Amino acid sequence: MLEWNIQSRAHGCQSSGHAFAEGESYHTVLLTAKDGFERLDLCASAWKEQGADIVARPNFVSHWVGTYVPPPAAPPEAIRKDDAETLLRALLERRDERHAPAAFILAVMLERKRILKVKSQVREGGRRVIVYEHPKSGDVFTIVDPDLQLAQLEAVQRDVGRLLEQGLPALDGIVDVPVEATTDDPVEEPFNAPSDIATLAPA
Repeated sequence: MLEWNIQSRAHGCQSSGHAFAEGESYHTVLLTAKDGFERLDLCASAWKEQGADIVARPNFVSHWVGTYVPPPAAPPEAIRKDDAETLLRALLERRDERHAPAAFILAVMLERKRILKVKSQVREGGRRVIVYEHPKSGDVFTIVDPDLQLAQLEAVQRDVGRLLEQGLPALDGIVDVPVEATTDDPVEEPFNAPSDIATLAPA
């Protein structure tokens, strides 16, 4: 079963060990792996030497070029209030299928705000998977499209609003509130791309 995940940008070439310098161009490759996706970050020389062979691999998914930005210094005190990005990261870390619709809506919201950018779309196990990149951090997010029906959208939006307002419940002795959408809703055409839902997702 494909799991959601976040994969952070490497700080050096994963082939040569060369440390990336600020402003240096690097190549990101996404490959299918046993339990989902594998990310590789390569310097220009490593890509020149190995790029053709990597693209020819049967598990090759996508490739793009980025510009390395060193991570910012950690703030002295973490901000507790959840926003769309921190909530999405928390949902992906839990890997709970009940939150798949909420995670999808949050990713669309962040795409709409130009915080995330779509890098690739693939199909795994009959499900569409959208690969997003956070341009500033370089993190890659893989989001499974839950094929939301029109009749389910309002309930999912309410769930997202509640999570943004109240935060994600702690795991210790507290059961997460499931998304309210049900399989008994009338069957309608699903949303097939983030752009279909962007005008309806909460800002």
